[in-house]
Formats: sequence, C-alpha cells, structure tokens
Amino acid sequence: MILFPAVDLKNGQCVRLEQGDMARATVFNLDPAAQARAFATQGFEYLHVVDLDGAFAGKPMNAHAVETMLKAVTMPVQLGGGIRDLGTVEAWLSKGIARVIIGTAAVRDPEFVKGAAKKFPGRVAVGLDARDGKVAVQGWAETSEVTALEIAERFEDAGVAAIIFTDIARDGLLKGLNLEATIALAERISIPVIASGGLASIDDVRALLTPRAKKLAGAIAGRALYDGRLDPAAALALIRNARAAA
Repeated sequence: MILFPAVDLKNGQCVRLEQGDMARATVFNLDPAAQARAFATQGFEYLHVVDLDGAFAGKPMNAHAVETMLKAVTMPVQLGGGIRDLGTVEAWLSKGIARVIIGTAAVRDPEFVKGAAKKFPGRVAVGLDARDGKVAVQGWAETSEVTALEIAERFEDAGVAAIIFTDIARDGLLKGLNLEATIALAERISIPVIASGGLASIDDVRALLTPRAKKLAGAIAGRALYDGRLDPAAALALIRNARAAA
C-alpha cells in the first residue's frame, strides 16, 4: 500500500480544489519544487502530480513547474492532466516522469491508451474520476454516460499499471475516502486500483490497511496533508508496520 502525496498545479502554484471546481482553489505553496522536497523529506516514496490547467486545455500547461519538481526530488513521480496523445506520453517519460495518468482520453480514445500501455509497459495509468457513478472528463467539466467499471474493463490485459479512482463528490472536502465504491471496483478487475478523493485523517489510512481493502494498491492524500489533519510520520509508520507484519 503506497500513500501518494498530491501536488495539484494551477498557474504554476500548488493548489487544492473542492470537488474539482477551479473557482474553489486554495493555494498552499507558491513553489512546487519546495513542496516536492518537503514530501520527500517527510519520507514519502512516490509523488502524485496533476496539471489542472492541462486537464482543461487538453495539453500540458504547467510543464516548467513539473520539470522543476523532477529536478528537486529523486522519488518517482506520476503525472496526469492534459495527456491526450502518444507524443505527450513520450515527452513526459523521456523527461523523467515514472508513470503518466491518462483520464479523458481513456474515455474518448481507449485505443490510444492501449497502444501507449503496450509501448511503455508499467508506465501508463488510467485516471477514472466519477460523479454519481459516471466518469467525468475534461478536468471534470463534463460527465460522460459510462461508469468507471465499464471504462476499467476496457483495459483488462492491456498492460495498464493502475487505475486511479476518484470520487469527485468527496474530493478536497475531507469527508473520507469512498472505500465501498473503490473496493467494489478493485474486486471486479485485475488492474491495481488506487483510491483518491476525500482522504481526511489517520482513520482513512487505518481503513486502507484492513483486510477488506487488501486489493487496493494505494491512496492519494491531498488537503489533509496540507492543512495538518494527517500527520505524515504517523501515517507512514502505520503503513511500514503493516508491511512488516504482512
């Protein structure tokens, strides 16, 4: 189980949104590289980065900020937001991104995702962001008519490294992870699933370590880390102890 600290980029700054609404953004750090270093110092193993402007524009918009973060830390970084074609996938992977996350294109162009996953095994993840069970696209500005499970099933045996499942209704609101929906998805597919949206406290981390959540590959923590509701040292110690006991 990996706990991914999240860095969401808007106008080159680290922000957190509420329910994916760009008008409800809180700036937490003006220096993304400094934020990445802080997470590395706290002991995190893997960084989750989203180019929010890119998700709306359909192309990378915070490339400079991402590149400064890659120079600042040695831990692997997964990146989503505005990755809609193979050229963008190749460019990010060549710059040192460990894993790209494809969201909108997973709904609209699944063959592109399958091709990218085949060309770069283990380095392509799919981001499925659900609102009332249906997957949202274009930076969550639009809701499709397909469910997360329907999309996920398209990529079985395609070489996709992970599915990152976000409950939009909880994202940024500190209401707790939607473990029921996330575990239900994980139990229906063979692709590792990462929980996202709403992680609020150490209780969420404990819930991720219970037997019923054993199929989950990890979770993403955002606002709870930034506002101090989740103590990184305590959360990472819990995970280390669980691994040691396994």
